[in-house]
Amino acid sequence: MNKCLILAFALAAYNVTQAREIKGLIAVENDTTALPGVLCRLYSGDMLVQKSVSDHSGAFTIATEKNDEVILRFSLAGFSETEILIAPGTKNLDLGQVLLTESINLDELTVTSKSQYNVRGRTIVYPASSDIKASSTAISLFEKLPLPGLETNVINRTLSVDGATPMILVNGVPSSISDLNSIPPADIEKVEFSRITPARYADRGCSGFLSVTLRRRTDGGTFYGWTRGCPTTGFLDADIKASYHQGESQFSLSYNPSWRNYQDVYDVTEQSFVGNDCKVNLIEKDRNPFNYLMNPISFKYNFTPNKSTLFSATLNAAISSSKRRYTGTTIDTQIGEYNTLMLAKSAQLSPSLDLFFRHDFNDRNTLEIQAVGTLSSDDYRRDNKYVYDAESTEEYIMNVDNRRRSLITEANFTHSFNDATSLSAGYQNTVSHSRNQYISSDYAPVLTENNNYIYARLGHQFNKVYVSLSSGLKMFWVKNDLNKRSFIRNISQAQASWTINNKWSLQAAFRYSPSIPGISSLTDHPQQTSPYLVSNGNPNLKVSEYYNYQLLGSYTHKKLSTTLMLSCLNTRNPATSDLRYLGNGLFLSQSMNYDTFRRSSGSLYVKLSDIAGFGASLNISLKHYNTKLKTEWAHSLTAISGSLSLWWNKGPVTISYWRKLPGKYLSGQSVGKDENGDMLQVEYRPNKHWTIGASWMYMFETRGTQYPSWNYSAINPSIKDRYIKDNANMVVFSASYSADFGSIFRSGRRTLNNSDTGSSLLKM
Repeated sequence: MNKCLILAFALAAYNVTQAREIKGLIAVENDTTALPGVLCRLYSGDMLVQKSVSDHSGAFTIATEKNDEVILRFSLAGFSETEILIAPGTKNLDLGQVLLTESINLDELTVTSKSQYNVRGRTIVYPASSDIKASSTAISLFEKLPLPGLETNVINRTLSVDGATPMILVNGVPSSISDLNSIPPADIEKVEFSRITPARYADRGCSGFLSVTLRRRTDGGTFYGWTRGCPTTGFLDADIKASYHQGESQFSLSYNPSWRNYQDVYDVTEQSFVGNDCKVNLIEKDRNPFNYLMNPISFKYNFTPNKSTLFSATLNAAISSSKRRYTGTTIDTQIGEYNTLMLAKSAQLSPSLDLFFRHDFNDRNTLEIQAVGTLSSDDYRRDNKYVYDAESTEEYIMNVDNRRRSLITEANFTHSFNDATSLSAGYQNTVSHSRNQYISSDYAPVLTENNNYIYARLGHQFNKVYVSLSSGLKMFWVKNDLNKRSFIRNISQAQASWTINNKWSLQAAFRYSPSIPGISSLTDHPQQTSPYLVSNGNPNLKVSEYYNYQLLGSYTHKKLSTTLMLSCLNTRNPATSDLRYLGNGLFLSQSMNYDTFRRSSGSLYVKLSDIAGFGASLNISLKHYNTKLKTEWAHSLTAISGSLSLWWNKGPVTISYWRKLPGKYLSGQSVGKDENGDMLQVEYRPNKHWTIGASWMYMFETRGTQYPSWNYSAINPSIKDRYIKDNANMVVFSASYSADFGSIFRSGRRTLNNSDTGSSLLKM
């Protein structure tokens, strides 16, 4: 009997040591007063596994042996119920302050907790109800979240990290910015963000990582529609998404059209072409109208026979067309004055089928397998005409049809040794076959690629410090007609995150990543585009190797969030577009490698939230660039850039202002300045379904958007002033509508690629 008792106590002690503990402090959102007596319930799926009640100081603690994903719900009469999704494998977790909103409007959604905390090297944010109320789109919500390093552009509706698009996941599914734009802000439960791209996605040319988790719902359907347009300018965007879930099946359809028709687009360029026996000075004044129409549409079906298995099939169809036209006058010191005419047209169709399977063997082991097939066509027509007089003209025609076939396959396995340690490994392969039919010359090269990537990542939690190490081997073979290239490179990164306490955290990271030339940049088919210029790819282009070092410190207290970031990027064999003289008055334009590219930067991010309905965020960066090619040239540049957001919400009305502080950047011998932009917006929400808005964009900018650039090349020095007057003082009207028919339960958890966006076509 005594032995049985001892064994029982030992088993009980073992179970306690294996349990994970979740704790926090519950308070009123308006004044942070402690809330005792709040019912705290922990669910695994729809099953209640544990519950407790907050004490007199608002503190609560729940312990559970469940290691998979769980949901923590807080309930108290007079307050809106709040949910927090706890990721699988999470160890002991301190949620800090969880704020509950008084339920003045029972239809109003409230999803709130501590505004920001760090888990395993990632910043995790549960959007506050005040931020959701003040946002009509997902982009406007991200503008308000404390995610330092994530830059938002509410006019172009884009996100970027260090100048490139982050890897975006929605409920674990690799997604585009269009997918993100079609999500109503109220559907976003949790956001995970990191400036470091995980090893699994390090091969895709992304910068940073953004994962969005949507709210769990039951059977039913939902519809979301958003559109904006300008009555005086050819400017129209829309997002339409409809979903329905019933039992084991889920269906969704999305459509994200975008149309532009700009007529007042101008380029004023002063440039020279300098060779051993040739020097030409040009002054070009062009009007360059353009229009495009993009029609991405996708249909998705998910089948979940049980909680551990998912099958998904997605049919994507990207349909787009564009047209550009140049008309201008050139003053040429060699030929004299003449007119230039250029017309370029392009039509693309890229359907793809994505088949995906996931199975969770248990709480610690998961396997994912995927295959994506893509068929794409791109018909490109370009005609450059130079009219010297009534009887003398020159014409340079570039007509090419591109057909690409590709297959992407991937397998990924994830294993959690325990709550502190996890390992993931996988293999990706991309094979493609492309044909470029140059109509003018009947030249039809075949381009093939075989891209392989093997990777592994190990993460471990040492008390308050989380360390992650990853490495991958990239093997890339490409054949372009008679040219063959092979690349074998490593991709590695290390990351450490120290959660010092409830307010302070510190992160450090290193990443080595090569940039292997794309199949289009290796194209070897010279084409003359002007009386002096020949363009071509570069089959001898070397791999650019990036060494990135980052240090980040964050402080969060109540409604204040601030972060200081320091980073340094060194590049071996950086690439840039440059010219060299061929002789006989002709110059070759192609990508080339140079010796040094170094960028050092410091960034400060500050956010204040919900002070009597007001909120603000400021992001300021100071960057220093150095570039060099042996003893031929060297350049340096120091620039300040950033963005400012202000917003105020009162009842159904939200007023917001966003301004971009454009900075300069240096690449090789070229200097450019970021696009300018600002927007004042007023939105009115008469009910929970509709939001009506009006925006004033590019305020007091008589020239609209501007893109100045300079080139210090000794062969092709230039100054270019490009601006789009169509955008000047533009008034845009918007409307959105959302409705739930029952609810939709989003259970599809995926983490693989879902389309092939590669191209072998080099366009000039």
